[in-house]
Amino acid sequence: MPLDINSVREQFPMLQTTVYGKPLIYLDSAATTFKTTSVIDTVKKQYSSECSNIHRGIHYFSELGTTHYEQARVKVQNFINAKKAQEIIFTRGTTESINLLATSLSESFLNSGDEIIISLMEHHSNIVPWQMVAEKKNLKLKFINVTEDGVLDLEHFKTLLTDKTKIVSVTHISNVLGTINPIKDIIKLTHQAGAKCIIDAAQSVAHHHVDVQDLDADFLVFSGHKMYAPTGIGVLYGKEELLEELPPYQGGGSMIDLVTVEKTTYNNLPFKFEAGTPNIAGTLGLATAIDFIKDIGMDNIQQHEDMLFAYTLKKAEAIEDYNFYGPKENRSATFCFNHPEAHSSDIGMILDKRGFAIRTGHHCTQPLWQHFKLNGAARASFAIYNTTQEVDKLFTALEDIKDFF
Repeated sequence: MPLDINSVREQFPMLQTTVYGKPLIYLDSAATTFKTTSVIDTVKKQYSSECSNIHRGIHYFSELGTTHYEQARVKVQNFINAKKAQEIIFTRGTTESINLLATSLSESFLNSGDEIIISLMEHHSNIVPWQMVAEKKNLKLKFINVTEDGVLDLEHFKTLLTDKTKIVSVTHISNVLGTINPIKDIIKLTHQAGAKCIIDAAQSVAHHHVDVQDLDADFLVFSGHKMYAPTGIGVLYGKEELLEELPPYQGGGSMIDLVTVEKTTYNNLPFKFEAGTPNIAGTLGLATAIDFIKDIGMDNIQQHEDMLFAYTLKKAEAIEDYNFYGPKENRSATFCFNHPEAHSSDIGMILDKRGFAIRTGHHCTQPLWQHFKLNGAARASFAIYNTTQEVDKLFTALEDIKDFF
């Protein structure tokens, strides 16, 4: 069925709001996406008529909540095609998922002198945790170079792989450049070197098909709030045999089997990594967001967003004086730009007064901007609810800003 963009937009209440008396044009979905009415209703229902803790009670609402929560786990399993539901660990988001892996892997899998490879285009959440464990355990952290057109240098990556390489952790899609990395090739090369590969899919799961079995990913992480779900809920996928080998990340309720004064034994997967009361409402909201994505169809989403970027690129090539970053092909609908006479924050503030919501600054990717000898950029990032009319309005505003400066 052809995509009815108006009916899609009607499902997002935030799109009906105004800013400074002007209709909101939201171009910041790489930071967080808006939520559908169905997701909002799911969260409201959990708190208003089904509120209870889960996994511990025998009363009606506890058992109902437990059923819904575990059904959500299966829905995530199917969404990314994991082999088993117990390979899905719920976390607070991508950042916590990577911190969990960095901590648990460093305790059981990494020794002094081992090497970890990441890239220069990583979000800080995939840099800082590795720097922290590298300092604690005397590990060596290596960075894959990025070419001038914003693509990972795979030949350089191959030179970084050694018999000391234990972990490779890279983003699927850059939150700045929009670059879609060849993660299947990266995973294959990583495995040939005898190492494990972690994929940061925060910017990809809402925009592209992600199949962890087809990729042969060891671990994959993402956040719900970047795929129309609530904040504070995320996913860590890991192959069952690898998760079994890792020690728990946190101690507390639910992650235990038996606690005595002498010793504690740990619960089975996935509960070993889910200490304490989870974000129940957020998890159910994530399941509803997956329903929304499936109802539209990932192919429809990708085609619409690819069309938006192609349209944006054509407009960008017609405007003078701006600098644009990232490859022209094989990329997502994320668009970074600068004007040589204006700071990105000034561009953002001017656009804000016109009803636009964009992102400015370094976008939690300071090493990437240091590589390009820049302080950052303005970023417009698109989702399923954006239109070519909004792109037209953006470039009309950029023309006015150019004339002003």
